Amino acid sequence: MILGKHTEVELILGLRNSEEPMFAVVFKNYKAKLYSFAWRFLKNRELSEEIVQETLLILWSHRLELREDLPLGPYLYTIARRLTLNALRNMATAAAAREKLWINLSDAHNETEEAIMLADLNDFIEKAVATLPPKQQQVFKLSRYGGKSHEEIAAELNISKNTVNNHLVEALKNLRGQVKGLGVLACFLFV
Repeated sequence: MILGKHTEVELILGLRNSEEPMFAVVFKNYKAKLYSFAWRFLKNRELSEEIVQETLLILWSHRLELREDLPLGPYLYTIARRLTLNALRNMATAAAAREKLWINLSDAHNETEEAIMLADLNDFIEKAVATLPPKQQQVFKLSRYGGKSHEEIAAELNISKNTVNNHLVEALKNLRGQVKGLGVLACFLFV
């Protein structure tokens, strides 16, 4: 193949002799073709230009290994193909990493948001319980926080099981009234 007024053999020999004008001829003749090749796969101007630059840089750094009996074009396309595939692999890896990061950030955001909402809800409940009459408050805490049965509470406070039940019914009615505006979740807390 003749490139400009030079044959490929002359170009290869010139490259092996480190003749920069011969490299300039190769650059001029292959730059657009290599760019089009990379663009077809990458659809990214900057990356395609980098592929061209790196391909020609590899050619220059391996110029002493060039053989006169092998055409220059396929050698350059092989380099460009490998670099393009690496770029595609890196893009896919980066996209996967971005997706994973986004999922982790979203999860962390949701967990933080839920923790804040739960803390706010607990504060509200504590304040609501604190407004109960003392005996109702005591019975409610022993039942809900202490996990004690009606019989255990009755024995501990020296009151009847019916009185324990009445205090809990009144406490729950009072608390449900206070949390009505908070939504469904808070109402389930006092079931």
